[in-house]
Amino acid sequence: MFKIMLVEDDPKLRDIILENLNKWGFAGGAVEDFNELIQEFLRFEPHLVLMDINLPAFDGFYWCSKIRELSKVPVLFISSRDSNMDIIMAINMGGDDFIIKPFSLEVLIAKIKALLRRTYSYVDSETLAVEHNGVVLNMKNNHLQYQEEVVELTRNEFKIVYMLMKNQGRVVSRDQLMRGLWEDENFVDDNTLTVNINRLRRKLLEIGLKDFIHTRKGQGYIIP
Repeated sequence: MFKIMLVEDDPKLRDIILENLNKWGFAGGAVEDFNELIQEFLRFEPHLVLMDINLPAFDGFYWCSKIRELSKVPVLFISSRDSNMDIIMAINMGGDDFIIKPFSLEVLIAKIKALLRRTYSYVDSETLAVEHNGVVLNMKNNHLQYQEEVVELTRNEFKIVYMLMKNQGRVVSRDQLMRGLWEDENFVDDNTLTVNINRLRRKLLEIGLKDFIHTRKGQGYIIP
């Protein structure tokens, strides 16, 4: 049974979400003491975290970054803050997806199920690495190596590189990438993919891969 940790300070919404998580067969647990969030995270050992942004003391961005220091567990932000900057900030802090309040509980459950499915059964367990022109993508630890340099990728960055390397020489459209990352691009701001691509390119540049990913205007992206 997948364990979902809910970080939400609205008691009414918290109870509604927990009730629905349990109804759908998840083991839902809510943070009680927001000053002890990391300790509760370590005790509960969730498979996924639902994270509000506006919280007592420290905000959800802060706590997401703290979780990222310890774990790659997927973090789904749930917030009434819907500006592009909030979404960008959520991704930059290590978030995997974002849903805006008020939201349909059916959409929330669908996003949770999709994120769990992508996280825990994304790649063939027998595949150890993908290689192209000296670039090695390690399937077990999300590391990308080029020559003697190694960079750690976020889950979304890893999936982008994986899809492009598996389709080496072929253009992968933005819609295909969004479906691969989020399964239903109708629930994703197009800007979210751009943020992930730009951040990935910066990481690649740091290890000497300036033009590893090419943009095909109006078509998508390609690794030649």
